[in-house]
Amino acid sequence: MPATGQTPDTAQDADPAQAEAVVPAAVVSPAEPSPARKRGPGAALAVRLAVVVAVLAVAGGGIWIVTRAAAPTASPTTTDIPALSVKAVDVRPGSVAPVKAIVAGNATDQGTAPQAAHSGGGDPLEGWAAKVATVTGIPARAVRAYGNAELAMRQADAGCRISWATLAGIGRIESNHGQYGGAVLQPDGRPSKPIIGVPLDGSPGVRAIGDTDGGQLDGDPYADHAVGPMQFIPSTWRKWAADGNGDGLADPQQIDDAALTAARYLCAGGRDMSSPSGWWAGILSYNNSTEYAQKVFGLADGYAKSAQKVQAG
Repeated sequence: MPATGQTPDTAQDADPAQAEAVVPAAVVSPAEPSPARKRGPGAALAVRLAVVVAVLAVAGGGIWIVTRAAAPTASPTTTDIPALSVKAVDVRPGSVAPVKAIVAGNATDQGTAPQAAHSGGGDPLEGWAAKVATVTGIPARAVRAYGNAELAMRQADAGCRISWATLAGIGRIESNHGQYGGAVLQPDGRPSKPIIGVPLDGSPGVRAIGDTDGGQLDGDPYADHAVGPMQFIPSTWRKWAADGNGDGLADPQQIDDAALTAARYLCAGGRDMSSPSGWWAGILSYNNSTEYAQKVFGLADGYAKSAQKVQAG
């Protein structure tokens, strides 16, 4: 609060003529002759100008203090997000799509059907995911989920041609593949602790989205939060939710379900995710930010190229 006792808005809007009439009366004693009478018109004008400058300076200082106080303070919830450490690549939106790698060598030609991603023998994605994990740094459990989602979409929407690598790029930015905040991706595809984003309450830099699920998915009955490894807003999850692991449930915290739901969302409207225009339109529908899309592009392209090398070897 400024020393004048005025609010910053009042001080900023103060009329200099009013300041001239009010402030000198407070500082000049009625028992003494006015300084203007002693020093002449020139001195009186100088005093008035000095007073006006002083009042405006105080007002300006008050506005600066309030602005600084309103700035968000750095904290784990505003700075510790996976996307910050990812570099955006210099590629023009719509000009090219990332390199596409084939799941499990060419699982479709081998008669491999999309299935529940499970641990143990009999999972044809197991060996492929283990190899890809070694060269990409993605947890093998997450690679299996992304690969399974691609296979599922080949059956459900063959024209979409979505790649596991694109899903992996989104998963890296949104939750570091289910490892955000120190979580560990478990064999059942769920993080060791729920992944819940910041409240979407209209705070600086945050969208305002009121509660749409009664707190069922995010634990907050007042504002929505993005949830799970692929960070879905509850209302969006409700529209596109898919069961990726075959357990009869659609859980945004379970990475098979989340990856397949993301694939369905990206493929909406007959989109071809293998074409430059389709790929960029899909990613920008997920997050309408060119920088975000450029980050996903770099990750997806890098993952695909690494996987091609290990598969060729």
